[in-house]
Amino acid sequence: MEDIEDVLGPAGLAGGGAPPGLRLPLSTVAVKPKRRSSRVAQTPPQPEARIPGTQVTPSLALTCGLLRHDPCDLTCATSLVLSVLQTIYVKTFGCSHNQSDSEYMSGQLSAFGYAITEEPEGADLWLINTCTVKNPSQSAMTTLISKCKNANKPLVVAGCVPQGSQGLKELEGISIIGVQQIDRVVEVVEETLKGHEVRLLSRKTLPSLDLPKVRKNKFIEILPINVGCLGACTYCKTKHARGHLGSYTIDSLVGRVKTVVSEGVREIWLSSEDTGAYGRDIGTNLPNLLNAIVAELPVDRSTMLRIGMTNPPFILEHLKEIAAVLRHPCVYSFLHVPVQSGSDAVLTAMNREYTVGEFRKVVDTLCELVPGMQIATDIICGFPGETDEDFAETVNLVKEYQLPQVHISQFYPRPGTPAARMKKVPSNDVKKRSRELTSVFESFSPYQGMEGKVERIWITEIATDGVHLVGHTKGYIQVLVIAPDSMLGTSADAKITSVGRWSVFGEVIEGSVVVGEAPKQTSNEPQKEQKQNQVEEAGCCGTESCGTCVCSDTVQHCGAEQCRNTPDAPQTSGDVDRQEAIQSTLVRRNVEGLTKAGESIAAAPSVGKEQQVDLVTRRGVSVDTILWCGLAVSFAVTVALLLLLTGKISSTSSY
Repeated sequence: MEDIEDVLGPAGLAGGGAPPGLRLPLSTVAVKPKRRSSRVAQTPPQPEARIPGTQVTPSLALTCGLLRHDPCDLTCATSLVLSVLQTIYVKTFGCSHNQSDSEYMSGQLSAFGYAITEEPEGADLWLINTCTVKNPSQSAMTTLISKCKNANKPLVVAGCVPQGSQGLKELEGISIIGVQQIDRVVEVVEETLKGHEVRLLSRKTLPSLDLPKVRKNKFIEILPINVGCLGACTYCKTKHARGHLGSYTIDSLVGRVKTVVSEGVREIWLSSEDTGAYGRDIGTNLPNLLNAIVAELPVDRSTMLRIGMTNPPFILEHLKEIAAVLRHPCVYSFLHVPVQSGSDAVLTAMNREYTVGEFRKVVDTLCELVPGMQIATDIICGFPGETDEDFAETVNLVKEYQLPQVHISQFYPRPGTPAARMKKVPSNDVKKRSRELTSVFESFSPYQGMEGKVERIWITEIATDGVHLVGHTKGYIQVLVIAPDSMLGTSADAKITSVGRWSVFGEVIEGSVVVGEAPKQTSNEPQKEQKQNQVEEAGCCGTESCGTCVCSDTVQHCGAEQCRNTPDAPQTSGDVDRQEAIQSTLVRRNVEGLTKAGESIAAAPSVGKEQQVDLVTRRGVSVDTILWCGLAVSFAVTVALLLLLTGKISSTSSY
């Protein structure tokens, strides 16, 4: 059965084999055939139902199956219709790479007819996509697993935890799916709903970039460019899950960029465990990829590119080429470069393969060559062996550069890593150092002096306060403006009116709004920001503030105490808080329907070039009503055809 390691029945069948009669499809899932006999299991699938990213609508599948008088087709179609009646609760922990995986899994489930929900209580199955960066994220996963078991819900656990810790006690008796098996999530969900335990963990080729996808935010495409990394950090658990470097080809990535741009995406986030290492396994490099992608971005600057996290070693030899790309009008002048410590001795113990001097070279060169360059970094406090002198060097580095984003974390020993066996710094000292460094960082005012300036901003999100829209400058500085929802997906000039510690506030200048080419959508209504695949940040849970993946870097909390993976309301100083309160009183955005999970469903994907699934939130019409009416019609047609078929069979038998 291909690479299924273990399939167990509800009674816990032993032997590592499948229960009698169990069969899973051997290629990309579209419609699951009936389990009849070995002859049926060997029957080649119908080509039209096996094209990745396509689907057959429930009513059409039923009708076609019945007209062909094929019992197997009828069973397949019936299975598809039944899946429409079931909902899947998807919970995501960790980095933007994990978020992208969840979007792909949700897309496939939606294409197969399942509804994705953010309400766990009413769901038929829970799908938890996990993060193994540090203890809090895994503890949150364990808590959620316990809640699911107590609620007696079928459960599938995906992501880095099951892939990197297959023998974990909490995963016993649970269906699990690995990081490179996300294209088979429908199989796993179906069998789990039947009461079987399925374990898919064997590594294979990279999942296709053209699978159906349900984006958390319609305007943002998270594009994984590679998996794994070339490093061997002594504290890293994610390497156990994501493995060695595996890069997508430039052609496949450029093709994906063309597709998402045509669909109206306004931001493309390049994501990976280490962006700078891209291509070293396939004979190319990051500058080659970036230049190829930039060439496909619209000249009207309607779609912006954001480069993901890169460790210093693999960007040093390409600094000038990277700087040239960061200066491009369609690329954010922003980069996340983790330093982790200001001490060379600690970096050596971490096996980070660079020095503090090399980190300085990266930052100094980029800031010199790229106007308005913004750098974010990560720091781990209390790594084993860190002395007071080592920590003082870290504090001095933070004071010297005063970077606008510093993600500060306490050290967490992860089981199975070399650092877990090193002599630990006393926990009280670790906490004290973390508080001290946070206090130093929060004493800076990185956006001071921006008042009165006019900045071009790209608007893609609604803040959780329901009042502001969230835009970003060329340097990816967050700007909060009060404007109509129709400005989502546009860019405009904004005058900065005030600054806070973590964000700045602005006013859109009338007449400056630029709208890109109208997106090619299968729906007649614009898609709102979705919460179905909300990223759970367990203390920022291993993510960096801009959302790119830092799985290979242990981080606990953003220095800004927020993560831009979600459009959090800003944390501001006193004056700004008062201004926001006044604005909230005078102008309150109507976000009805935006936060109502009951009005969010998976829109049917277009069968064509895009092969893309989006979630649509409708305001005026109850989508649930439309769905149930459609199901009723399909059921009525099915019954009528069954009666007709039965009559014909009976009349034939009478002869």
